Amino acid sequence: MKRLVCLVAIVLSIVLPVTAQEEDAENCADHPMFTRMPGSVIEGCEARDFNVYAFWTGKDKTEEVEGKYFSINYYPKSDLKSKPSEIQIFRNFENAVKRLGGNVVFLNKDESKETLVLKKGSKEVWVEVWAEFTGKYGLVIVEKAAMVQDIVANADAFSNDLKTTGHAAVYGIYFDTGKSDIKPESEKAIKEIARLLKGDAGLNLYVVGHTDNVGGLDANVKLSQNRADAVVQALVRTHGIPASRLKSFGAGPCAPVMSNDTEEGKAMNRRVELVKQ
Repeated sequence: MKRLVCLVAIVLSIVLPVTAQEEDAENCADHPMFTRMPGSVIEGCEARDFNVYAFWTGKDKTEEVEGKYFSINYYPKSDLKSKPSEIQIFRNFENAVKRLGGNVVFLNKDESKETLVLKKGSKEVWVEVWAEFTGKYGLVIVEKAAMVQDIVANADAFSNDLKTTGHAAVYGIYFDTGKSDIKPESEKAIKEIARLLKGDAGLNLYVVGHTDNVGGLDANVKLSQNRADAVVQALVRTHGIPASRLKSFGAGPCAPVMSNDTEEGKAMNRRVELVKQ
């Protein structure tokens, strides 16, 4: 009897770990956009509120996309009789994205990776599918979005920049795409500009709006002027700064601080600057 119990214990010690491996990795689940290939199990996953990923868009060509990031890796169950081929996996995700109104951007056969894009209204989702002949595959999904700036420079930093360089960049003022209405989350930055001006009665400023290079020059110059005007009005009406101390100007895309060839560069170029008069 004791011998039988020991034998059972040995068998369980061999079988149970294999069974555990047939379950999804802890705290992992399918992305809401997609189901999984039949007989697949999640091997691992990662989610970040903001990240950047380079998607293949052509031969020897990639595009960096920023936003909410997901990565999910799958492997076929050990008892799966027929494992999916690479092309079968690609076609399944192609069809799923096309049904949602998306399209295939590029199939990189050398890397065995495919890039898909789905655009609905203002929402843009980029998907990379990779696959192996073993039936393993994975997804990288980025819901494109600009980063929410959590750290806003304060009045002391603005003052220091004005003294050393003559201008100070402000990245905590937000607008919807193509619009000049200041969003409520911009109040922290506006308040710090007001504190700067109240702390130095002799300081007069140009408030200069800047854009990236997306769109026409004339439209961007006008947009940047309207945004600069909106900042001046917020300082005057909400914080009591005399209008005579402020002048607005729209520079459009004409004074970038980074290349507009990347999403990161475009985000840095969309800004308001304070310039000492």
